Amino acid sequence: MTPLRHTLANLPRETRDTLFLLATVGWVVLPLVAHIPVWTSLLAALLLAWRGTLALRAQPLPGRWKLGLLLALSVVLTLASHRTIVGRDAGVTLIVLLLALKTLELRARRDAMVIFFLGFFTMLSNFFFSQSLATAAAMLVALLGLLAALVNAHMPVGRPPLSESLRLAGRMALLGAPVMLALFVLFPRMAPLWGMPNDNPSGRSGLSGKMVVGNVASLALDDGIALRVRFDTPGGAPPPQSALYFRGPVLSAFDGREWFAFGQPGAPATAWRPPTAPALEVRGEPLRYEVTLEALRLPWLLTLDAAPESPELPPGLRAGMAPELSWIANRPINEVLRYRAVSYPDFTHGPQQNTQRLRPYLELPEGFDPRTRELARQLQTDPAVAAGGAPAFVQAALERLRTGGYAYTLEPGVYGQHTADAFWFEQKAGFCEHIASAFAVLLRAAGIPVRIVTGYQGGEMNGIDGYWTLRQADAHAWTEVWLEGRGWVRVDPTGAVAPARIGALQRLQVPRGVFGNAVDTVIGPGFIARARAVWEAVNNRWNQWVLNYTQSQQLDLLKSLGIESPSWQDLARGLGGLAALAALGGVAWSLWERRRHDPWLRLLDRARRRLARAGLPLPDHLPPRAMAQRVRDHFGEPAAAPAAAWLLRLEQARYAPRPAVALAELQRELRGLRWPTPNAPGAPGAAQPADA
Repeated sequence: MTPLRHTLANLPRETRDTLFLLATVGWVVLPLVAHIPVWTSLLAALLLAWRGTLALRAQPLPGRWKLGLLLALSVVLTLASHRTIVGRDAGVTLIVLLLALKTLELRARRDAMVIFFLGFFTMLSNFFFSQSLATAAAMLVALLGLLAALVNAHMPVGRPPLSESLRLAGRMALLGAPVMLALFVLFPRMAPLWGMPNDNPSGRSGLSGKMVVGNVASLALDDGIALRVRFDTPGGAPPPQSALYFRGPVLSAFDGREWFAFGQPGAPATAWRPPTAPALEVRGEPLRYEVTLEALRLPWLLTLDAAPESPELPPGLRAGMAPELSWIANRPINEVLRYRAVSYPDFTHGPQQNTQRLRPYLELPEGFDPRTRELARQLQTDPAVAAGGAPAFVQAALERLRTGGYAYTLEPGVYGQHTADAFWFEQKAGFCEHIASAFAVLLRAAGIPVRIVTGYQGGEMNGIDGYWTLRQADAHAWTEVWLEGRGWVRVDPTGAVAPARIGALQRLQVPRGVFGNAVDTVIGPGFIARARAVWEAVNNRWNQWVLNYTQSQQLDLLKSLGIESPSWQDLARGLGGLAALAALGGVAWSLWERRRHDPWLRLLDRARRRLARAGLPLPDHLPPRAMAQRVRDHFGEPAAAPAAAWLLRLEQARYAPRPAVALAELQRELRGLRWPTPNAPGAPGAAQPADA
């Protein structure tokens, strides 16, 4: 490291500042690598490396025609990747390339200013994709780096150390923090100006608006958090884990490979029926809880079964209950959302008698799953099943799952055209989607109305903050079966195959890597889990206090300040008042700075005035050492010794690397110092009392 430090310390200032700016730009772009095309990251890295090489070798920058060709290539590649140069993804791709290209044009301060502001804009674009605490911390470092580079550009003389620029940048950030805090607290909340579509299917666990069966050979568990729940029960204890079913999309239309919600694009036209009232009856004590929902890019509001009333939502967001008991918002949830809900675990739902409204839940596409249809007929021929009706058939199907050698696995392989047949007779393995779909097809073949419900099931308690955490790995699919006299009844066939997936026993976990195993071996088992719990608790606080700071919380803040009916106008007045106070504070600071003098210069000026009264006027530009010599020449020794010594000590306090005396001590000495006078009898060293 010593040769490297020596090399950096001896770089020309222009080279050093350029390399620091390039490193800052690289830090700003680094979090975007996961969201921009691979070629963009490679091209930006090559451009920054090229500029750094030119700076180290003191070589001339490329000409305008080369830059023009690179710019044209960047635009063409952006169009090829995104089919446009407008919009979030294409815009971020282009701004990253423009920032990297502009570094190759860094010749004057004007070019540096353009790079700084492009850097600030690119820094903000990171929040288009993530508003997490980690992203905010990384961008705070980027902000300090850009501010330090900006400060450095305004100190053109000499070679000021980067540490000085960083200190000044940190001071500027601290001075701006109160203004930032006031803007955050009082600036009116509004919906985000961007959204992130989720049209790219992938073989990862999670919630979706539809369910394709048999296309994914293996499923990777996603450890990302989907929602956090805090129950209002004593101690925050939730119901049993086996009862934690958070309802999302309900899928009722089936085309042989894919399940859809009624009326959804792509659903079979014959399945659509006009919506009906939910016909929900609740009983018993309600369960009250608060949900912090991550940005799932879907309009469904996840609630426990069954929530008869709409969740409490922030202004601008509305929700309605679908006939299948799901709560659907008026727009997709593209940001972290917090809402309160009330559910009743004891409820009945749906018609009690068979009606024409149930026919869509019996429909199966022709030409699919003939062996499953035959299995349904065979089960119905069993006298016990025939006598027991639909409940007996459901129990017979569940018993087959329990005893037929079926397995719950994340690697079932790709199914063929007949997905239910493949599960019942060939693979005999799958994850919850395969099991629920095959079970639903079997029941419909037997004439029993059934539908598939998707959402999240289970979760785990975070012992740090008391929130119940559900991850994408907890995404689940189960069925609801209509039974006469009981309405729709939840039946989870996955519980028959793998009870541990539903109950409080061992659940599937994301595989741990080599690093995680090594840490647990060295530090102790469970360290990774405890560290993750702490980090997630901190992230949850960030979500609650920052990302989920809504307009209603703003208005509640004004209520706490004594405003009975706060409005946007009150927010604007409060923000304007704070801005006026900040402006007045700035004016007062400016006036004080104008009148303030350097304490050292103040002492020097007082000494000069006293010498003038003693008969030795001195020019203002004279330094203390020269003044001490003039005192000796004019008054002679030893009368001039105290004053000359004091002036030399004053010089030492200013210019010595480690001053041996403080200004406060010199000021005390100045009050008692006896200055020489030319009118004293005898030697010129006679003295007179000094003024205070």
